[in-house]
Amino acid sequence: MNSFSFYLPIGFEHILDINGIDHILFITAICLPYTWKNWRTLLWLVTAFTIGHSITLALSTLKWVTVSSKWIEFIIPITIAYSALFNLLPQKDSTKLQPMQYFITLVFGLVHGLGFSTLLKSMLGTESSILLPLLGFNVGLELGQLIIVSLATTITALVVNFFRTKQKNYISFVCGGICFLAIQMAIQRWPL
Repeated sequence: MNSFSFYLPIGFEHILDINGIDHILFITAICLPYTWKNWRTLLWLVTAFTIGHSITLALSTLKWVTVSSKWIEFIIPITIAYSALFNLLPQKDSTKLQPMQYFITLVFGLVHGLGFSTLLKSMLGTESSILLPLLGFNVGLELGQLIIVSLATTITALVVNFFRTKQKNYISFVCGGICFLAIQMAIQRWPL
């Protein structure tokens, strides 16, 4: 049970699972200001998240880093709310990636990686080698993440171009909903 092909669909399903909507909300929140024209900027932003969650997914799965899952599950919706609120702030040009955005997304990726690791650690049990399962799970997560990015960007383009909605209004509406859901999740997951 340590093969790459076994864990790849598990990672894929985990990020797209509607019961784990926090992953979908976070990726959607960071994608909203961007269109297909800004694909390079969006790629850098998503790469920052990927680097962050890959690092802590590996460190936590290897048991080199241990953090209370209750606190991680509480902090994850805080990262979602922050990302949604950030999109509501007036900015000179939200399609240009600022170094601080990249860094914050990387840090949030570290937090989300700790959340992903809970499932993976519970499945691995006493596997002698975790390299292939870890790689398979992570690649599955990335494939699922690419679907979320593609859908969010495509839906934004359709709403803005087909329905002639101002992108700023669309972003405000969706980010308001994401923020509301994230705050509800944080309240439900209060760890004390």
